Amino acid sequence: MTKKIAVLPGDGIGTEIVAEAVKVLDALRRAFGLNIEMEHALVGGAAYDIHGHPLPEQTLTLAKQADAVLLGAVGGHKWESLDIAVRPEKGLLGLRSGLGLFSNLRPAILYPQLADASTLKPEVVAGLDIMIVRELTGDIYFGQPRGIRVLENGERQGFNTMVYSESEIERIGRSAFEIAMRRDKRVCSVDKANVLECTELWREVMTRIARDYPEVTLSHMYVDNAAMQLVRAPKQFDVMVTGNMFGDILSDCAAMLTGSIGMLPSASLDASGKGMYEPIHGSAPDIAGQGIANPIATILSVAMMLRYTLNEPELAARIEAAVNKVLDQGLRTGDIYTSGMRKVGTAEMGDAIVAALV
Repeated sequence: MTKKIAVLPGDGIGTEIVAEAVKVLDALRRAFGLNIEMEHALVGGAAYDIHGHPLPEQTLTLAKQADAVLLGAVGGHKWESLDIAVRPEKGLLGLRSGLGLFSNLRPAILYPQLADASTLKPEVVAGLDIMIVRELTGDIYFGQPRGIRVLENGERQGFNTMVYSESEIERIGRSAFEIAMRRDKRVCSVDKANVLECTELWREVMTRIARDYPEVTLSHMYVDNAAMQLVRAPKQFDVMVTGNMFGDILSDCAAMLTGSIGMLPSASLDASGKGMYEPIHGSAPDIAGQGIANPIATILSVAMMLRYTLNEPELAARIEAAVNKVLDQGLRTGDIYTSGMRKVGTAEMGDAIVAALV
């Protein structure tokens, strides 16, 4: 059966990096019979410029009808002055909410060839392999009430609401425990239960869930300590599970352990395993159009798509092996370049990975 992929390049470098990921999918289709069809649509600032909204109805409909979604990045300086309701980022949040994508998987893996590119000592990060599981549709990003109001004294006040229900915590918790069962069977739940009632409930639910997974060791850590531990001794972690805001921050922190945020993919899954796949970095408008962005995170997002949604684990492994091969050859985009390597642009890196697939 043909699987349909909605391709949403977005803004900034999104169009450049997604083009390289599409090259990889096309190569797999030609060489290995991957049975897919792809349809492109606008999202983010690019969609606002044409349709007046960052998530047009036709884009959301396509995403809902597709088996998987490949997303580039959204946002940029051009749209920062827009009302918050129609900024590009609302397109991303709308996709997550509209598709019910509650489980965000963000691996932080250090390729051995890039140990010198990390800002931490090689002995601290060598062999790093963490999976951060971030809840994606709740927390302070979606909680109500929210807004900016004027107080009686005339001063303006901004307010947001952090909120989680037991069922929301339970489903992300079970997602994390299931992933841990396929890894080293360790889960660290990150919260701020000492000061936030919302995350006090989070800790209670995680503790309860753990009883259903006796093979998995559960630990708890406050988010401030977790941030410190990620840069002090990151290899102590296997699976980290946390809420939307904490996960947003910690996964970007973990990204730099690997040498570059341009190396890290992500998957956002619904209850049935349908997913949206994207690099964890942003649209990087400062380098957009220059052909120097690193496409590896987006290409590795395709590997996650093949593994988690399209049930093609062998092709996923083939992509990952191709990335390893190209890094062994010494090819580097600017963000991971070190002396003695060969600096290449976006398209050349994509072409090299395609060539390494076979």
